[in-house]
Amino acid sequence: MTDRLLVALAQSNPIVGDVAGNLAKARAARAEAARHGADVVLFSELFLAGYPPEDLVLKPAFQATCMAAVADLAVDTADGGPAVLIGTPWLAEGRLHNTHALLDGGAIRHLRFKVDLPNYGPFDEKRVFVPGDLSGPMPVRGVRIGVPICEDVWKPDVVECLAETGAEILLVPNGSPFRRAVLDERFSVAVARVKESGLPLVYLNQVCGQDELVFDGASFVLDANANLVVQLPAFREALGLVEFRKVAGRWVPSPGEKALVEEGTAADYAACVLGLRDYVNKNRFPGVVLGLSGGIDSAIVAAMAVDALGADRVHAVMLPYRWTSSDSLEDAADCARRLGIRYDVVPISDPVEGFLGALAPMFAGKTPDITEENLQSRTRGTILMAISNKFGPMVVTTGNKSEMSVGYATLYGDMNGGFNPIKDLYKTEVYAASRWRNANRPDGALGPMGEVIPDRIITKAPTAELREGQTDQDSLPPYDVLDGILTRLVEREMAVAEIVAEGFDEPTVRRIERLLYIAEYKRRQAAPGVKIGHRNFGRDRRYPITNGFRDPGVKPDLPAAPLPVKPQTDVVDF
Repeated sequence: MTDRLLVALAQSNPIVGDVAGNLAKARAARAEAARHGADVVLFSELFLAGYPPEDLVLKPAFQATCMAAVADLAVDTADGGPAVLIGTPWLAEGRLHNTHALLDGGAIRHLRFKVDLPNYGPFDEKRVFVPGDLSGPMPVRGVRIGVPICEDVWKPDVVECLAETGAEILLVPNGSPFRRAVLDERFSVAVARVKESGLPLVYLNQVCGQDELVFDGASFVLDANANLVVQLPAFREALGLVEFRKVAGRWVPSPGEKALVEEGTAADYAACVLGLRDYVNKNRFPGVVLGLSGGIDSAIVAAMAVDALGADRVHAVMLPYRWTSSDSLEDAADCARRLGIRYDVVPISDPVEGFLGALAPMFAGKTPDITEENLQSRTRGTILMAISNKFGPMVVTTGNKSEMSVGYATLYGDMNGGFNPIKDLYKTEVYAASRWRNANRPDGALGPMGEVIPDRIITKAPTAELREGQTDQDSLPPYDVLDGILTRLVEREMAVAEIVAEGFDEPTVRRIERLLYIAEYKRRQAAPGVKIGHRNFGRDRRYPITNGFRDPGVKPDLPAAPLPVKPQTDVVDF
């Protein structure tokens, strides 16, 4: 009977759909684990497929490719090296399961099917998988190992069954995406399962960007008393090792690495950088191009791009018009210099005037309005896309969540682009991230030390510069007020009456609610971007475009009286 088990934790970065590449990563991690003398190496949820595979996993050819990769990897284990616990889709009796397979001694020894399939927020596993039945532990090198898969530990039933059927250690593979405060939630859940079962627990998470989701890693180990004994880093790959020894009939993990995990604004920034890096690299773009306006949003995106990809893969373009101030020209050039990136100036006067001239007969007698402002933005978008087409870099767009919430953005203009790293950051959070980056250089960042965003960009009044003397606050409330209302409407789904009761002006709240609803059609056409908060636009918050509801102002805890129907007078701004 064994009294020692060395477990390797492969906190790795898979690519959805790249089964051959993920198999190669698994083999490399297993080889490294073997050099350390590991008995078993644990991989994250659906590692061979990549997570989340969405409807790709319904394709029979993809299912067959994943299952063949499991069989190939099983053959490798005949070499006497570590056993493997790896995630894969698995088709059994015509039913597709989210599965973890135990490979050892040259064969597939056991299959563990996920029981609790999440179907909320960014998850829709019930769409593609069939839940497994409650089952007991797997024997791994003489130790009874329970393998609850991700959501299986968020409720007590699966772990309770494993404990009652003789599990000695819990190894939990995860595909748990980053959002604010999620680390505390994971710890709370894991501690609850440890205290209920009396078993030590290993929590392994993948680390990668996958479209709008970022997976932060931050894997950890708890002993049977729920003490943290190992903490792997967040936002980067690692191979962790945890040694278990049997002491007085119980398995005890030895203390190991305790990495410092980013929190708050540092975590937000790291998530944006990882999401952008993986989106660009996994989709094989040579680099990125962006409009650098001299404003805060494009400056922070430029900094994130350099930190993610390196200065040589970032191209900034200033696109001035008659309303562009000398301060903006100076600040954009200064920011580009500090970041060390290529910087070009392409004036847009000629194409804008060409559009206006072509439209002059049709617009005769009409007063200039937002139409002429949007022509400037669309001209800039067209030029950036032309640069992308000619030279290959992806256009990154730079709109923040405050702007996208209320439609303060132009379709086919400043919304043009393939990805937006700050899509889920409100304007006040963009300012916080900019100040933080000027004071810190993140681990693994490819950008320079020091103040990369000129202070004047952070302190001056934000403006789109589409007309003389324009500032954002001409059209919007101050951003601290706007963001306070939006977080209550979007993240917390609060009623207008509740928001007003917290001290906000009712006409302002109602105006912001109206703008939020009528901008839905724009958000459906926006580029994907990193999910940071509890409810991002896209995977979390799916509202109808055609939507006649407006909050009648009745407190939710009171019975609502019928209200007369009033005609809607919303004006849609393209």
